[in-house]
Amino acid sequence: MWEQNIFREMDIHLLQDESPSHYFNEISKDIIFDQYPLQFLSRLKQTEQSPIHHPEGSVWNHTMLVIDEAAKRRHKSNQKKVFMWAALLHDIGKPDTTKKRKGKITSYEHDKLGAEMTRNFLMEFTQDKIFIEQVVLLVRWHMQILFVVNDLPFADIKTMKEQVDINEVALLGLCDRLGRVGADQKKEENNIRIFIQKCN
Repeated sequence: MWEQNIFREMDIHLLQDESPSHYFNEISKDIIFDQYPLQFLSRLKQTEQSPIHHPEGSVWNHTMLVIDEAAKRRHKSNQKKVFMWAALLHDIGKPDTTKKRKGKITSYEHDKLGAEMTRNFLMEFTQDKIFIEQVVLLVRWHMQILFVVNDLPFADIKTMKEQVDINEVALLGLCDRLGRVGADQKKEENNIRIFIQKCN
């Protein structure tokens, strides 16, 4: 089945490539990306983001930067496969949550919707339920760094710590923040330290 073949191929590139974006940019031109569930990824190309926070443009452009950042740091993860798939799918909920509000582009709760979409996506490719749920939870909690560091009401440290390793969330969050044109690495690394301190 093409689903198992493409999953295996994507998995190899996520876990072995220095810059997985080269492979994903190429394969995204294939007609299979118009089919379910790969269309979840192709839709990222048409999804705008705030030019202030994401000068790199579409969600796809951002995601490609994120997986390349993640590839540099996957050796720090205790679950490399889970970590890399979460990096690829972390913003999968943005196409359905992105709206223009008072002239601003927002994607509120894309983390929650993205978690459900991640589950649906991965179930088409693998029956490894433990792996699927681990990726789902990283996607679900990837926005907590922003919420916790800025003391926003959406922060939920207790539930997050019950469900996922905060060090994995922190690593994904760092890649998410660095996967933007013009990101300040020292500032983002400091925010990760603050996040971990507050969670502990």
